[in-house]
Amino acid sequence: MNFARSQKLFQEAQNYLPGGVDSPVRAFKAVGGTPPFIARGKGSRIYDEDGNEFIDYVCSWGPLILGHSHPQVVDALKRAAERGTSFGAPTELEITLAKMIASAVPSIEMIRFVNSGTEATMTALRLARAFTGRDKIVKFAGGYHGHADGLLVKGGSGLATLSLPDSPGVPTSYAQNTLVAPYNNAEAVAGLFQQYPEEIAAVIVEPVAANIGVVPPQPGFLDNLRSLTSRSGALLIFDEVISGFRVAYGGAQAIYGITPDLTCLGKVIGGGLPVGAYGGKREIMKMMAPTGPVYQAGTLSGNPLAMTAGIETLKVLSQPGVYEQLESTASRLEKGIARVVGSLNLKLNISRFASLLTVFFTDNAAFDYESVSKADTKLFGRFFQQLLAEGIYWPPSQFEAAFISMAHSDEDIDFTIGAIEKALNRLEV
Repeated sequence: MNFARSQKLFQEAQNYLPGGVDSPVRAFKAVGGTPPFIARGKGSRIYDEDGNEFIDYVCSWGPLILGHSHPQVVDALKRAAERGTSFGAPTELEITLAKMIASAVPSIEMIRFVNSGTEATMTALRLARAFTGRDKIVKFAGGYHGHADGLLVKGGSGLATLSLPDSPGVPTSYAQNTLVAPYNNAEAVAGLFQQYPEEIAAVIVEPVAANIGVVPPQPGFLDNLRSLTSRSGALLIFDEVISGFRVAYGGAQAIYGITPDLTCLGKVIGGGLPVGAYGGKREIMKMMAPTGPVYQAGTLSGNPLAMTAGIETLKVLSQPGVYEQLESTASRLEKGIARVVGSLNLKLNISRFASLLTVFFTDNAAFDYESVSKADTKLFGRFFQQLLAEGIYWPPSQFEAAFISMAHSDEDIDFTIGAIEKALNRLEV
């Protein structure tokens, strides 16, 4: 493939943007090479400035569950933009989307829209501290919950990708209130509650970890977290920014039957536009200003474009058979990769949950951050470059999930399996 224009653009971008990008993983430092500069997307495909075509498994890191430029979403956005892009005032669209989310996620009785997942988790923790009168937070090693100061401790995602030290620039006093436990280890969390019996405000967890690659919860893990927090007077916060409306219409909590006190959402509920949200029990949410003393505000929060894209996306997702189709497509990809791997002498582990999938270059089962951190990232980088040359845009990080969308066809999946077979055969040699 020819990347001449992307190379030129990337060189120019580095004069104006740190690293030439506005989010670190896009710079391809973990996989090498020049990132393609994307010009447009349609369905399962993206096209770069050089005219190269790729089957896309990044899908804007998850929001585009319907694929690129879904006609129902685009048509609604055009009409909304003609009426005005932002008002800084209430609109009926906010109520509509709030009602749709509350109907799908019973644990959410009230919700507040913000502009990013980081804003959502940051404010949910502030709210938890105010509600409980406590300061400490429990998170899990490798869990990435946005780039708020107190959460950049043992973070996954881009931090793991780039091997950055934990939380540089974060005051020690912030980090001291963040306690870290291994994912899938409820006993470690119990030990923290014994050590700090009346100091922990909340436990925040991705019910399905997806920022260290895809790591599903072990049986009983989430139930134990619910029991531990309930007994101690702490809140349980589910970070469903990735899993919300991605793994099921009601999120991971609908699959596991767990009721968190607060839930953070993003990505899918904005249909590809900047959005985040946090919501939960009415008595907790009423502590937010203007009904309570906990302050948070945002100029573009609940803007009509994001609300419109979210509403139209959820309309499609609520139709019968949608998640069954996503499961069928993702399963086809997983089984195809497994067939290829079975014939090769490579240490690989495929981890999938619903339409999230990671190919780990290790023979360790995906159990926690320690198990997946042993993956061969250099080998993954070579794998990524081989796929890119075959027209597959895979996530440029060993520690990110690939996202399957409604737009991915059986033909796309079969082509992808063939490309992966070529790539892995070259790696084996």
